[in-house]
Amino acid sequence: MQPNIKYIFLFLALIFSVNLTAQKKTKREVLEARRIQLQKDKVYINALLSNTIRKEKNVLVELVEIDGKIKTSDELINVISKESKELDNEIYLNQLEINRNKRDLAALKKDYGDMIYKSYKSKSQNSRIMFLLSSENFFQAYKRFQYMKQYASFRKAQGDEIQEKTIHLQELAENLKVKKQLKQELLAEKKQEQSVIEKEKQQREILLSQVKEKENKYKNQIKKFIKQEAVIDAQIDKIIRDAIAASKNKPKAATSKAGSFALTAEAKALASQFVANKGKLPWPVEKGYVSMYYGKQRHPIVKTATIQSNGVRIVTNKGSKARAVFNGTVLAVQVTTGNKKAVLIQHGNYITVYKNLQNVTVKKGDKVKTKQEIGTIFTDKVTGKTIIGFVLSKNAVTENPKNWIYKM
Repeated sequence: MQPNIKYIFLFLALIFSVNLTAQKKTKREVLEARRIQLQKDKVYINALLSNTIRKEKNVLVELVEIDGKIKTSDELINVISKESKELDNEIYLNQLEINRNKRDLAALKKDYGDMIYKSYKSKSQNSRIMFLLSSENFFQAYKRFQYMKQYASFRKAQGDEIQEKTIHLQELAENLKVKKQLKQELLAEKKQEQSVIEKEKQQREILLSQVKEKENKYKNQIKKFIKQEAVIDAQIDKIIRDAIAASKNKPKAATSKAGSFALTAEAKALASQFVANKGKLPWPVEKGYVSMYYGKQRHPIVKTATIQSNGVRIVTNKGSKARAVFNGTVLAVQVTTGNKKAVLIQHGNYITVYKNLQNVTVKKGDKVKTKQEIGTIFTDKVTGKTIIGFVLSKNAVTENPKNWIYKM
């Protein structure tokens, strides 16, 4: 019983080792995909910023931009470090496998050599024919013939195994070489990123000193922005609450608790589909990066100022179109400050809001499909910025879009 337990333990340990290696590979593949995405994001952000033409210098906007760039660079360096560490583990495991294969190959070659030597001695003492003819009977001759066949087959199998082991060892060595080269490239990229981020931080410090000189001016700018956003959010909240109240009177709508939409069977099904796609919904723009996230937060530059963001703000290219993140019905088109527009789309008891649109191509009651364009995003003539505000709520309670939108 004891030997069996030992073999079972070794077998389980081998399975665990193989699974661990597979997991590490998968983890590095995820990190590699994230690194490639961050590299693309950096290229896009830099291109977007370099194309921004300002009619009026806005230090606050520049600082927010640099902060965003620094965060992306920091995350990229962090991902490179993690990927490099995973690569170190793979290189170590690869080297262990190479060493083990070398030992196996050496043992195989020794056994094969011994077998060839014994075979040669056997041939010199007595030929195969004599070995057969010296049999006492036909049955013994047949058994000897079968033995000779099996022996030749075994020799061939051992020779094939040596050849396979040699090829596998060469592949492992080549794989190890590739991994070491990749690690060197990652370290070089990390060093370059660290050099870039240092320059960005120096630029940030210069701009920060300018902000401190006129902190009150920038505080007032932030207060004005917060006030404008609060007015728009209040208008949107009223539209949603009015729609909730109106839903109670619709035919075939199920009863619901206070503050919640009364839904028909069709609306319930749509809401279920919306929830099923949580974390997989497309972005409300084709390309862009988040410049402000959801929730209560300190202003990234003027730390004494606090911002309550009911959604996210996404910077994109001039002329970009806003698009629906899921199938639904246009609940309302709201005109906001500066003749800008906001579109509200209902998905059962979920609402998505697309703010800061210059013009829209949908109207109240329209059915929209996932990724359907609903309007052009407004571009600020002073800063040159094209920013969409995106809000997601369940009934009248906002939720963090980051939890719903794919890789936000």
